Amino acid sequence: MRSRVFTIAITAVAATGLGLAVQAQKPAPAPTKVVVYKSPTCGCCSNWVAHLRTAGFQVEAHDVTDARLAAVAAEAGVTDNLRSCHTAKVDGYTVEGHVPAADIQKMLKERPKITGIAAPGMPMGSPGMEQGGAKDPYDTVAFTKGGATSVYVRHR
Repeated sequence: MRSRVFTIAITAVAATGLGLAVQAQKPAPAPTKVVVYKSPTCGCCSNWVAHLRTAGFQVEAHDVTDARLAAVAAEAGVTDNLRSCHTAKVDGYTVEGHVPAADIQKMLKERPKITGIAAPGMPMGSPGMEQGGAKDPYDTVAFTKGGATSVYVRHR
């Protein structure tokens, strides 16, 4: 009887261990790819790219001329009032400017029927625009190709 109990206990432990091994082998989801178009001389753009990478995004950054950057933004439906210093594409959406990674993650989770989101201008304190403790309040704005906008996330 003692031998049978011992065998059952060993079998249970082995089965549990095998279950854990199978779970551990399950691959992690691939990071979301973000393609960024930016000026080669803009340090704040590079800082924003670093912010996205720290948040777990896979970033492919392209240094382009100002003319090409303007064309990329215009093709994506970014109007002049939403423009900033870089434009990104992520999973069918456009991201313009210093939008926090958390706002991008929120958009990708919610999947709203918009063209993208933007942090117009270059708000002080936004990702990539950190200046010590100085922070300007700003909004991340949702936009459509038709030019409609609405506040997506307020940053105060």
